[in-house]
Amino acid sequence: MERDELFTITVASAAQRIRSGTLTPRELVQSLLDRIENTDPTIKAYLKVCNEDALEMATIAERQIQSGYDLGPLHGIPVSVKDLIETKGITTTAGSKLLSDYVPLEDATVVKRLKSAGAIILGKTNTHEFALGGVTPPTLNPWNTAHIPGGSSGGSAAATATGSALISLGSDTGGSIRIPASYCGVVGLKPTYGRVSKAGVFPEAWSLDHVGPIAKTVRDCAMLMNVISGRDMRDPTTSTMRVPDYTSLLNGEIDGVKIGIPENYFFDRVEEGVKRCVSSALKVFEGLGATIEYFNFPLIDEIMGAYTIIDSAEVAALHNRHFRENAEHYQPEVRAYIETGFFLTATQYIDAQRIRGQVLAKILDLFNHVNVIVTPAQPMVAPKVGATSVVIDGVAEDPLIAMVRFAAPFNLTGLPAVSIPCGFSSGLPAGLQIVGQLFDEISVLRIAEAYERVTEWTKKHPSI
Repeated sequence: MERDELFTITVASAAQRIRSGTLTPRELVQSLLDRIENTDPTIKAYLKVCNEDALEMATIAERQIQSGYDLGPLHGIPVSVKDLIETKGITTTAGSKLLSDYVPLEDATVVKRLKSAGAIILGKTNTHEFALGGVTPPTLNPWNTAHIPGGSSGGSAAATATGSALISLGSDTGGSIRIPASYCGVVGLKPTYGRVSKAGVFPEAWSLDHVGPIAKTVRDCAMLMNVISGRDMRDPTTSTMRVPDYTSLLNGEIDGVKIGIPENYFFDRVEEGVKRCVSSALKVFEGLGATIEYFNFPLIDEIMGAYTIIDSAEVAALHNRHFRENAEHYQPEVRAYIETGFFLTATQYIDAQRIRGQVLAKILDLFNHVNVIVTPAQPMVAPKVGATSVVIDGVAEDPLIAMVRFAAPFNLTGLPAVSIPCGFSSGLPAGLQIVGQLFDEISVLRIAEAYERVTEWTKKHPSI
């Protein structure tokens, strides 16, 4: 593979080639920097590219590996990081003018763990201001630049799809990993709440936020999860549960797996092209020996109301002081988002949290009968840039509401969920969502990877 073709390489393949001596970390980093130079003036996935630092760290990694000092599969692998995640000595703006000059003195825990594993920080990817949106301006969708990449981890997903990043870190409060992964045709995993530390990650809503990988393949996501997962004293919400080897069961075997398909809500108001892709994917699962079990998703009418109240209240609480002093510096749609929370009461927030517990208990009961739940990742493919509404089955709705309605239920419950590409509609990628039991990312990844093995979707790349 020539250097100018390395943008299609996976993390797993790059790691193998580095250890075989057919690829050096410096060659890999330089190829990605070249790809950024060629594509980012159009796609605008990056806010900051760490050219000199990345090449310097690549040279160090190369010498270490050659001398036998190998820190593991991510040693020498470049990783891009959502600009919501603090990086020592590198500007972290959270997409806002308010933080335009903020340079952290310490790395977020996930970045520390990546560096300890020998990974190289390639740059910071664009996000919607404070992650409060699904558009990620100014980033564009590499499959069709007239369309958005989704958000708020849109820069991370667009860079990964473009090949200007091998893998990226994102965050997900109401779908912000899975939405852009679906729209950009890549893999995005929201782990279980508490599996990955949020320390050093600018919060949107404390009890809904998750940090996870966006990658070309399921295996690449699993490799990153092996490094970033686990208890962190800086984040008291992290779990003490043992972290498994997420790559250990990626063997393509899912015979006997029971896949739950909700008959209500998750297939309402879905574009026909997306429905076709999901229907075809279910047939693939059956061909691999899985069985399909249909069920009624519980308390669905309460879920989005509870999620919206919790998210709005926590956003308003977080921004309260800064917003009142600097409201004019926030983007207009973000101002409206924050102001909504100021009108909520403590009793509404507490009632929403009570409903949250009821919803989780009901969904956990479902896992006594199925191994995973499968839904469309999104009800549509990526909307056009500037769209103020989307029309699905003749019904117009706000694009952001449409984006979060299949994703947010699993932020509310904290369940692990992945979006994987499952086809194309109108020339744009469609995504399939696989949801698992708490702390059972292994089943989610294993079933996703089995599908990935027998399909071609992750091997397709935009023509940019």
